[in-house]
Amino acid sequence: MTLRELMGNGAPEVEVSGLSYSSRSVSAGTLFFCVPGFKADGHDFAADAVQRGAVALVCERPLGLGVPEFVVDNVRAAMGPVAARFHGDPTAELEVVGITGTNGKTTTAFLVRDLLEADGVPTGLLGTVKQVVGGVEEPVVHTTPEAVDLQATFRRMVDGGDTACVMEVSSHALELGRAAGIHFACRVFTNLTQDHLDFHDDMEAYYLAKRRLFDGPGPVVVNLDDPYGRRLATEIDNAIGFSVTASATTAHAAAGGEVPEQRFPSGSGASPPAAYRARDVEFDTNGARFTADTPDGPLDLVTRLPGLFNVSNALAALAIARTLGVDTETCRAALAEASRVPGRLEPIEEGQPFGVFVDFAHTPDSLDNVLRAARDLTENRLHVVFGAGGDRDRAKRPLMGEAAAARADRVIVTSDNPRSEDPEAIIEEVLAGTGPDVEREPDRRAAIALAVGTAGPGDVVVIAGKGHEQGQEFEGGRKEPFDDREVARDALRALAETRA
Repeated sequence: MTLRELMGNGAPEVEVSGLSYSSRSVSAGTLFFCVPGFKADGHDFAADAVQRGAVALVCERPLGLGVPEFVVDNVRAAMGPVAARFHGDPTAELEVVGITGTNGKTTTAFLVRDLLEADGVPTGLLGTVKQVVGGVEEPVVHTTPEAVDLQATFRRMVDGGDTACVMEVSSHALELGRAAGIHFACRVFTNLTQDHLDFHDDMEAYYLAKRRLFDGPGPVVVNLDDPYGRRLATEIDNAIGFSVTASATTAHAAAGGEVPEQRFPSGSGASPPAAYRARDVEFDTNGARFTADTPDGPLDLVTRLPGLFNVSNALAALAIARTLGVDTETCRAALAEASRVPGRLEPIEEGQPFGVFVDFAHTPDSLDNVLRAARDLTENRLHVVFGAGGDRDRAKRPLMGEAAAARADRVIVTSDNPRSEDPEAIIEEVLAGTGPDVEREPDRRAAIALAVGTAGPGDVVVIAGKGHEQGQEFEGGRKEPFDDREVARDALRALAETRA
């Protein structure tokens, strides 16, 4: 492809063989994007890129390096559309579902992919836990990759036989323009609760970043149980709402759960009525069953996923799949067969007489939701082990402590991913939100062993914060292998040996 085809009639007929935003990956024929980053500015590496063979630059100021330069207001915003053109506009050939929100993105994405695949639609996946391209699983670096990488991945999906893609879309990616150039078949809003305020100035800025996803055409599926979801539904014309209705809470309470009343709409707002509603929810150790009132009539559903928040995720997946044309019977059968998502209330079984679950919950709301779900699984004591990440939103730390102390019978605060911060200092900030009867153990491995080693028959232990992650991050970018699931298994096996 030539520069003229990529950049317009004013550009020379110079052949472009690739795109890059890192000078280290530049080779002969590359168009180089001078991206201003958080730690380094791509303009400072433009000369190196030219030496390596870059044939042109996209930049925000003239550099005079002897190759064509395209000066734009925002290099990041330019990357997506250019990358889409370079790769033949691959999302024009894919039904792309974009899911944003603080919590629920990953589970909803997995469920939607299961429903589409059950309908015979080969579907790629881009998310936090893994990505799947042409049926092949691949590791993940960012929830939403940079636009150059993202469009290349879409092209590989099309070439690999995928006709749809379900992707998580982070607020960082939306703010930084990574999702520019994507044609979305359906956009989804799960919820908005406190997180990432180290990146966004406040909750309003956080919402407005998420809001960017919904500026384009096409159907939008929105959680009307969330106040920001109700706000979004009043700001757009094509919202398809879903809600866990007040009648569902009665069944939840009867099953032993406490109803978080603030999660449900008051009915006094101007948002549209929910097209999909869950009612008559029942829980057991195998998951949940409920009735979904839909535009096609009531539908009795079963899911292996525990917790009221997962009922909401399943309802969202149903609304999305039906919007894309999957028939109700296929949705019903696929939801019943859908497996749990790695690191999302994932059970750890080594023959112990109590439950152990690992979850990614790392915000006050998600921790609260997970502990509510875990409470439904035991009539005995609920233990939780968790920490908070370093170099991230500090304001949420005491709120996480407050949620843990309110929901669990026993709280052990430990280290998470401290990064450049002192783990003990992070723990102190978490403890500011708890009462006095809280244990602290900075060594995460020791904290997990302590929890499982002292749990009684019928208890439930929740290990929260890292979920599927397989490393612990320390100062200077150092990452040491650490998987909560494997550490819990090791502790359970050691416990079994001592009791043998």
